[in-house]
Amino acid sequence: MEESGEFRCWDELIPDALGLIFKNLSLQETLTVVPRVCKSWRRVATGPYCWQDIDIIQWSQQCRPDTLDRMVQMLITRSSGSLRKLCVTGLANDQSFSFIADNAKSLQTLRLPRSEISDSIVERVAGRLSSVTFLDLSYCRNIGAPALEAIGKQCKLLMGLRRTMHPLEVIDKVSQDDEAFAIAATMPKLKQLEVAYLLISTEGVLKVLENCPELELLDVRGCWNVKLDDNFIKKFSRLKVVGPLVVDYFGMKGCDDCSNYSGSSGYLAWDFVAGNVGSDYDDEISDGDWEDDQSIEDVEMRFYDGFDLDDSAFDWPLSP
Repeated sequence: MEESGEFRCWDELIPDALGLIFKNLSLQETLTVVPRVCKSWRRVATGPYCWQDIDIIQWSQQCRPDTLDRMVQMLITRSSGSLRKLCVTGLANDQSFSFIADNAKSLQTLRLPRSEISDSIVERVAGRLSSVTFLDLSYCRNIGAPALEAIGKQCKLLMGLRRTMHPLEVIDKVSQDDEAFAIAATMPKLKQLEVAYLLISTEGVLKVLENCPELELLDVRGCWNVKLDDNFIKKFSRLKVVGPLVVDYFGMKGCDDCSNYSGSSGYLAWDFVAGNVGSDYDDEISDGDWEDDQSIEDVEMRFYDGFDLDDSAFDWPLSP
């Protein structure tokens, strides 16, 4: 049967094909199981083929900050400049954000919720994020209007911004209209804007609507100072507003129904869609604690200074 070509050695598949297959595995499996199979699989797992799209949101919710920093740097290094998507929560310092920006020439989607980054670092490196089209800075407590202004001025391709906050995180603030004004002044190509629980007013939202004519989804859940007349909203034929006022949600099935930005405008019941918009950050951690005898710290311990992992970093037998 081998002579008829019905079977093909998996280790002979081209790296791009193997990379697509390995993307269906968990982070743990890709880092600690795949490299044990054979050298060709290990080359794929340690090269850019598996790491053009990096989503470690769930894993990063349960790891120590220093481990997270090392993991982010290792995986981005493996992407070899081909990184297109990065999703990670809880960056602990500006240095990690700067490292991401240094390797963002192909980056289009960047999600960094709950990260401890500052206005100053965003202002300094925003120019390196010029290819980003979707940005998530939800629950980032240490940034404000200066960071958003810098992003808007430098990221001309930006079409989606998520700046959702938790009520307790803005309890000491009087107003965040300056953030709305920064968005309005610098992000005219926005199609999706999520600012749930941001302390903005009707004036701030009107300024956004005035200066972002391509906007198709506006999430203002929990923005209780925002009062928009329904007749006024209907002027924006493509706009969906997910907001604090409940008008009609019959037939709605959550955010998926408004994520294609189609249909008539109007308010959606915020209670009805709560937990659906941005729910990718609230899913239960599926990977759990790694029980494999190869810890993540062992996997990444030799990535520093741009050197890739070599055989000595793994105490694993590799097939010839």
